[in-house]
Amino acid sequence: MKFGKLILFALMTVAVAAKAETSTNNARSLTLEEAIRLALQHNLEVQIERVNPEIASFNLKSIYGAYDPTLGVRAEKSFNSSPGGFSSVGLDIPGNETDRESIQPFLSGMLPTGLKYDINADLLSRSSGTRSFARTTITTNGLGAPIGTNTTIQTVDRGVEYSPSAGIDLAQPLLKNFWIDSTRQQILINKNTLKISELGVRNRIMDVVTRVEQAYYDLIFQLENVRVQEKGLELADRLQAENKRRVEVGALAPLDEKQAESQAAGSRADLLTARQSLQAQENVLKNLITDDYREWHDVTIQPVEKLVAIPEKLNLMESWQRGMTQRPDLLQTRLDIERRNILLRYQRNQLFPQLDLIGSYGRNGLDRHWGGALEDIRDETNPRFSYGILFSIPLGNRGPKNLYRATKAEKEQALLQLKQLEQNVMVQIDDAVKLAQTSFERVDATRQARLYAEAALDAEQKKLENGKSTSFIVLQLQRDLTGARSEEIRSLADYNKALAQLAFAEGSVFERNHLTVEIK
Repeated sequence: MKFGKLILFALMTVAVAAKAETSTNNARSLTLEEAIRLALQHNLEVQIERVNPEIASFNLKSIYGAYDPTLGVRAEKSFNSSPGGFSSVGLDIPGNETDRESIQPFLSGMLPTGLKYDINADLLSRSSGTRSFARTTITTNGLGAPIGTNTTIQTVDRGVEYSPSAGIDLAQPLLKNFWIDSTRQQILINKNTLKISELGVRNRIMDVVTRVEQAYYDLIFQLENVRVQEKGLELADRLQAENKRRVEVGALAPLDEKQAESQAAGSRADLLTARQSLQAQENVLKNLITDDYREWHDVTIQPVEKLVAIPEKLNLMESWQRGMTQRPDLLQTRLDIERRNILLRYQRNQLFPQLDLIGSYGRNGLDRHWGGALEDIRDETNPRFSYGILFSIPLGNRGPKNLYRATKAEKEQALLQLKQLEQNVMVQIDDAVKLAQTSFERVDATRQARLYAEAALDAEQKKLENGKSTSFIVLQLQRDLTGARSEEIRSLADYNKALAQLAFAEGSVFERNHLTVEIK
């Protein structure tokens, strides 16, 4: 029976060793700098946010399409038959018939000044047909008095006539849509949106980097806390073994042994909880630095950094100044006010009446030969031109007036929201500075508490060995020491996390981590 137990124990030992070897092989040492670099490359939140400037850039370029000229051609063949009539003498007058063919290329568009142009031509305007008309002859006497009339109907074959033309039509707004129109408004707004999206990427990167920092420090804490709990269990097991030996020799009551066993069992439970928290914290960090969790699933992260408390010179006024000038969300809100100014400028322009300067110029040709008709255009034989103004004003104009008032009210509201955000930022920075100061003070306080707990346990342990104390007191002091060790590590982690949070609150995450972020 004992031999079977030995074999089973040996097999379990080999399995544990194999598992430990596998864990060691999958272990990866990771510095904070490496963790941040991995997050910048692979964090899914950052990758998603990086698409927004690209979308905004495409949207901006699409608006410029309004200035792309339109090139086209219209080819047409038509037939027109006009009805005839009756002459004054009752003769029937036949109708006219016309066949016409034309090819009309055109180029139209708009310039950034709002000028609209239409360059058009009719290169092959060819017509043919017949024309009928009544011819009346009046007969007079010697004195010039009419004595009779004679009406005849004549039908003339017009043959083929070419009448090409070419010209340009222009229209330039002078009031409404002069200094800004809907296209220019959309261009300015989309430029503004592009800047806002770029700041959104910076804000997302700052947030992710801060969370990576805090997750990294929390991982160090959880790893150190596991070691603390292991030491606590080691103390509890040692005391349990000593108490068991003393009970066996009759130097200690069985109750003390049970108390030690209870403490050891509780320490094991605490160790299991600490190990589970360590695994959960590893997953938090892995989720931030990878876009392929399966690849990292079996990897055990081993932080290279140590938790230390480096004193920082904290200046609230300087932090406020950095926050007011560097916080991406503040910069985004200010850009949003600029966007509202663009809208307000456009709505104000729409209050003006429409006054457009219009003009056109062209040349016409006419000949039975196409070449001759084109020569007419070249020689400006038959020019045409026009110029003038187009003026219109909507009566009442309630739509643009109320849109202008609404946009103005929205801008005033946005200014108040900016003021509120600036105040919130100042409060956040103030809280972050105070938290960092308090956390630094906690580091020294928890270190002293741990030293006192170690000294107290050492003294009480010696008293127990001399029979001047009880296991209950020693067990209590062991728990206090384990808690003090854990609190000391927690305070170190909290202090470093507080500094990371302060950097985020004042917008100096990139400077703190020596990062240069370029958004293309």
